[in-house]
Amino acid sequence: MKITDHIKKANGKTLFSFEIIPPKKGNNIEELYNNIDPLMEFKPPFIDVTTSREEYVYVEKSGLLDRKVTRMRPGTLGICAAIKHKYNVDTVPHVLCGGFTKEETEYLLVDCHYLGIDNVMALRGDAMSHQKYFEPSKNGHQYAGDLVAQISNLNSGKYLHDAIEVNNSTDFCIGVAGYPEKHLEAPSLQTDLKRLKQKVDAGADYVVTQMFFDNKKYFEFVKAAKEMGINVPIIPGIKPLAVKRHLQLLPQVFRIDIPEDLINEVENCKTNKDVRQVGVDFAIQQSKELLAAGVPFLHYYSMGKSDNIHAIAKELF
Repeated sequence: MKITDHIKKANGKTLFSFEIIPPKKGNNIEELYNNIDPLMEFKPPFIDVTTSREEYVYVEKSGLLDRKVTRMRPGTLGICAAIKHKYNVDTVPHVLCGGFTKEETEYLLVDCHYLGIDNVMALRGDAMSHQKYFEPSKNGHQYAGDLVAQISNLNSGKYLHDAIEVNNSTDFCIGVAGYPEKHLEAPSLQTDLKRLKQKVDAGADYVVTQMFFDNKKYFEFVKAAKEMGINVPIIPGIKPLAVKRHLQLLPQVFRIDIPEDLINEVENCKTNKDVRQVGVDFAIQQSKELLAAGVPFLHYYSMGKSDNIHAIAKELF
């Protein structure tokens, strides 16, 4: 079922969902299942599965270092299929611009269609570690809006190179990212909202926000988006703090602000176990305010661990 249909069916009730990361190459999927199992108690209509882009590794060969391209967390589509089969839940694979050609994207979408996957999350993706700025793959997309347009075209039966008469075209529900504190590369929040509007105009059906810790920024973002004519559902993305290092890491990587009261509580913690509990308590209060506002979903970034997400959801659902 489409995410937008889940929202309509809920008739105003806030739903629970979460995002997972595929295991590293060579690891067993059972650890992933063990972290998903406890969260199924809260009946998530969908689970997001991230996609990793390519990385460079250096392999010694005849005394020299040879640069190879690899993916450390492959298998997004296979994991989506496995979870869908095991739990009978909708899965949403992330589809990236970075690391994929337009043709590879089309093949991926065709495979999603064959597997009965109804939803995809269209993202630009990050720059590679050696790049200062994002660079698209050769014959790949520069912007998420262009990726959304390709998916939307496929929904209309328009393939890249072939004129195919289709009786069973794709009908993907397309999700995109939104940034309550603006994308780190955007010169202003208003400019970033214009980019979001372009993605919606290209065919995006719903938005999931980057993590934030100040609900006021989410509410202001939703209001500004509506004023710009963005009328699709905007789902808040929530990440509980888990380790003290997050105070430096999250603002550095995602360019987000952390409220002073949360900073003070974390800095007073003696262990990361204490930090994890502070993160849970703060996320519960944050989620309660969003729940009272009638958001369509509370969407949690689990980062592969579920104990803190379970503790939060138990207080809300």
